[in-house]
Amino acid sequence: MRKIYIFDTTLRDGEQSPGVNLNRKEKVEIALQLEKLGIDRIEAGFPAASPGDLEGVSAVARAVKNATIIGLSRSRIPDIDAVREALKDAQDPCIHLFLATSPIHRKHKLRMEKQQVLETAEAAIRYAKQYFDKIEFSPEDAGRTELDFLCEVTDMAIRAGATVVNIPDTVGYMTPAEFGNIFKTLKTNVPNIESIQLSAHCHDDLGLATANALAAIQNGADQIEGTINGIGERAGNTAIEEVALALATRSEYYQAQTTLNLKEIAKTSRLVSKLTGMVVPGNKAIVGANAFAHESGIHQDGMLKEKTTYEIISPETIGLVESKLVLGKHSGRHAFREKLIDLGYDLGEEELNAAFAKFKDLADKKKTVGDEDIRAMLEEKLVDTPEVYTLEKIQVHYGNQSVPHATVSIAVAGAGMKEDTAEGNGSVDAIYNAIDKVTGEAVELEDYSIKSVTHGKDALGEVHVVLKQNGVTASGRGVRTDILEASARAYVDALNRLIDKRNSPGRRDNMSLI
Repeated sequence: MRKIYIFDTTLRDGEQSPGVNLNRKEKVEIALQLEKLGIDRIEAGFPAASPGDLEGVSAVARAVKNATIIGLSRSRIPDIDAVREALKDAQDPCIHLFLATSPIHRKHKLRMEKQQVLETAEAAIRYAKQYFDKIEFSPEDAGRTELDFLCEVTDMAIRAGATVVNIPDTVGYMTPAEFGNIFKTLKTNVPNIESIQLSAHCHDDLGLATANALAAIQNGADQIEGTINGIGERAGNTAIEEVALALATRSEYYQAQTTLNLKEIAKTSRLVSKLTGMVVPGNKAIVGANAFAHESGIHQDGMLKEKTTYEIISPETIGLVESKLVLGKHSGRHAFREKLIDLGYDLGEEELNAAFAKFKDLADKKKTVGDEDIRAMLEEKLVDTPEVYTLEKIQVHYGNQSVPHATVSIAVAGAGMKEDTAEGNGSVDAIYNAIDKVTGEAVELEDYSIKSVTHGKDALGEVHVVLKQNGVTASGRGVRTDILEASARAYVDALNRLIDKRNSPGRRDNMSLI
């Protein structure tokens, strides 16, 4: 079967999701997991967007050894130079150039005629060719570009030195038949098209991203671009896990396959969800909580007799293996270590000791500690954001006939312990008002969400908050069996991230990209 290359843009297009801002440690954490998943090409970011993004791309380039690392660039020399700097330590670097080609973009955004677009893109590709062996070029909004001009642009890109030409459905406008026809037309009409790879980059505005990507594959695409969990700006991108499982499950139909390690899909999905704060919907294909759940009596009867009656994919395929090892407060270090290995965590001795201490503390509060408890416990604090504020203690007084008030004690870096009390409309509001008084930070709570990580009355609760200050947003999360403590920790985490962004040398530009 022919191989379909997977280009992951979770760290670039995925990070353009509103409210998502990954720091350098988080980018590397996700990139290393993408490497375990077997992703062929990782788009690590847009180096020209900010010094922080350039540093993040550089960190990924140094950390990842078994995938092509890609930096996005407009068709401008300063952007290309920024990618050169960011990828100088990459073992296998690639630059991703783009320029809009559709009539609406040419007229309203670029204010260019067709010939100017061709000349600008060609000059950028030829300049980049001096420094990169691998060049991907994207005619932005290709889906709404005239087919004859798209053929002309593709021909130019091949002659200028591109090794991959990507066809983006930038606004999610295409239908599968239309999008597939673009690839068929290019394959038929563009000279030397066999000398490069064709790629498909789809958005999900009409819910057709996966269908369009598969239509592209059927019509000759060599690569698909997407994100884990389908995250991305607006309605998101093609969900990589959906395409991978469609090809694996219907291999006899598509006669194409990826080389992904499918057993890493569930873990990768969870990590991206945790670090971005974007909850995976329960009914999400492949990785949703209900993807392998059966409630209907008829379905349950069929499953008990033969699983394939109602499951076309087994949970084990994506790494959802049920464990028989039940952990609790009497479990020892050996059992805990074996559980971590089973879940795919490889911790050093110092990290293991810290994790075991957290596990014992959790086990004192829960009868049994399940896999999701352990994952939530380990993944709650994976980042190295400087802790200006550290929550030490909270006390809440609440009654349905009285005004709630909360007292918080916070360790402030360089200033020792501070404590204050405040009232609020509810317990969480009182806690947040008290934290504001201690820190003196004027922030706006943009979003607050709670979800249960595990089951039962003693379930772990995960709180995700988004804070805004002077146009800058930052997200934070907290995981505890006590939802009020989780709320406080999420708020303090977001404050620390907000301060870190405020003190960073540059901020990401809010740019609409392919």
